[in-house]
This record gives sequence, C-alpha cells and structure tokens, in this order.
Amino acid sequence: MNKLNDRKLVIFYVWMAAAYLTLWIIHDLTNNPETFFPRLANNIWRVLFVSVLNFVFYEYSIPYILRKRKYLIYNILLALPIAWLHLMLWSYGLTGWRALGIAFGIYTPYVTAASADRIVEIQMGFSAGSIFFYGIVRHVFQYVRLRQAAQQLRIEKQEAELNYLKSQTNPHFLFNTLNNIYALTKEKSDLAPESVLRLSKILRFMLYETTGRFISVEQELRVITDYIELEKLRYDASLVVNFSYDVEDMRQAVPPLLLIPLVENAFKHGAAETRGTPFVDIHLSIRNRQLLFVVRNSAEAEPLESVKENIGLSNLRRQLQLLYRDHELSIRQEGNTFTATLKINLGSHV
Repeated sequence: MNKLNDRKLVIFYVWMAAAYLTLWIIHDLTNNPETFFPRLANNIWRVLFVSVLNFVFYEYSIPYILRKRKYLIYNILLALPIAWLHLMLWSYGLTGWRALGIAFGIYTPYVTAASADRIVEIQMGFSAGSIFFYGIVRHVFQYVRLRQAAQQLRIEKQEAELNYLKSQTNPHFLFNTLNNIYALTKEKSDLAPESVLRLSKILRFMLYETTGRFISVEQELRVITDYIELEKLRYDASLVVNFSYDVEDMRQAVPPLLLIPLVENAFKHGAAETRGTPFVDIHLSIRNRQLLFVVRNSAEAEPLESVKENIGLSNLRRQLQLLYRDHELSIRQEGNTFTATLKINLGSHV
C-alpha cells in the first residue's frame, strides 16, 4: 500500500510537524524572544525538511529494511547504506536545505558561514530531536491504530456471531410454531386460519423489524402478545395465561426477539407437557434501566433437564454474553412449577 494514499497517516505527520514546531516555538520564546519571528520562519523551513525525511525513514526505509528475506545478512547489508544515507540527509542535507532557504530569503542565519562544522552540528541536533520525537509519537499512534483495528475486528466478530445465533433461533422458533399450526390443521380445527393469520404477523415482524440491533420495548411486547395468542389457540379453556408488564418507558431499546425463547419454552416444555391444569405466568418490569423478566409455568414433578439444553435457551445465554456486561439468567424447578428469571442492566450494553 502506498503510504501517501493513507490520508490518516499523512494528516498524522502534519500534526506531528506542528507539534514539533510548537516545541521549538516554546524554546525560542524562552531563550531568544528578541529574534522570535525570524527564528520561527527558520524552524518552519527546517520542519518541512525533517518531516518529509522522517516520513520516508519510518514509512518506507525501515519497512524495506525489515522486510522478510531469505537470509538475515541481506537485511543487515541493506540497513548500513540506508542508515548512512539518512544520516547524511539529516545533517548535510538539512544544511543544504538551510542554504537554500538563505538564498530565497526565507532563512535568517545566526551562525557565521566560516564555522561550517558548527552549522552541520546544529542542523544534526535539530534532526536528531525530530527522529526521537517522531519515532516515539509514531509508535504511540501505531499502537492506538492497532488497538482500534483489534476492537473493530472484535465488534465484527460479535456481530457475525449474533447474526449466526439469530439465524439458528429464528428457524427454530418458526419450526415450533409451524408444528402447532400443523396440529390444528390435522384436527381440521376452525382455528387453523386464525393461527396462520397470527403467524403471518409474527413473520412480518421478523422480516421487517428484526434487521436492526434494537427495537422498542413496545414492539417486543407486541410480538410476545401475538405469540401467546397463537399458542393459546392450541389449548382449551383449561390453560391459564397471565401476561403483565410494568414499563416506565415503552421507547426503551432492547434487542429484537430477546425475550421470546423464555416464553416459547414455557409453552413447549411446560404447558404442553403438563397433564393437569397448565398455566403460564409472564411478567416484565423495566425501571431505571433495570429489566426483570420472570416466566413461570406448570411442569411435571420430574426435573426437565432437556429445557437447559435446547437451542433457544443456549442461544439466549450466548447472546446475553455478547450484548450485556451485567445480566443474569436463572432457571429452576420447584415441584410442579418451573421458573425462568432474566435480569439485565440495559445500561451495560457492550
């Protein structure tokens, strides 16, 4: 890649040049205030030269020397003449640049032409300072860029994993829902058309509302309500469903379909497998950015180990890990009651 085409890198060197010039401005204001403006012009002229030279040194010469070759001796043999060339440019080259500035009336000499060695020494001192300054600042800059690149890769990886989890969860959710509709059609139930209509509403939501990272709590509640009504079509009046919520702001953002797996499990692994009177009790509370979602459902007395291993819950756990730093998902069974409790600090989003 041509480093000159890296706009951020070029701008960074411009800022380094300005910072290095500022250091010399402070130096001259302190030590030579009476000749400040001529010395300012001198320093601007010199900074132009050393900035270009340092750009070539750090962005082209060093990478070329460090390029992987068959034998290390080749790198050493290349390093010697390149280092010598840069030393000449930093000393005699900058001295020649000074002479060019004098010829154009830009540079004001403060050392007599008779002391040529002293002139070269002064220019080399200016260059040496720039080598260390540009090198240290560039190292910090590259470190920050690497950290930012690593952070971006981490975000992209998380996004890919979240999309993968959604690609698993959504078909799994639809598969279970279609099974419910199939049961109604098999029985030639008059409720089958209504179930298809409710499924179409859920599908529309999944197609058009879940593409972004967040939806409002109001939208999430709406799809949960549609899903509950769809599930209730399979049962007679013996099923008791209670869905309540206490939300201070319906516009609060939550990831789409984050709560559905717990509701789905309450019906599939609870009410559907209860031989007595099935019930599902769902409550959502969001206060001060603290989400509490509790789903209780009837269950058989035997522990339902399979609930902990299904795709919906395992994906939910992983999504929570990727989305929030502060969350807790607990699942327990006490006698004939199965309870899933989800707590999320919505302000702890990653």
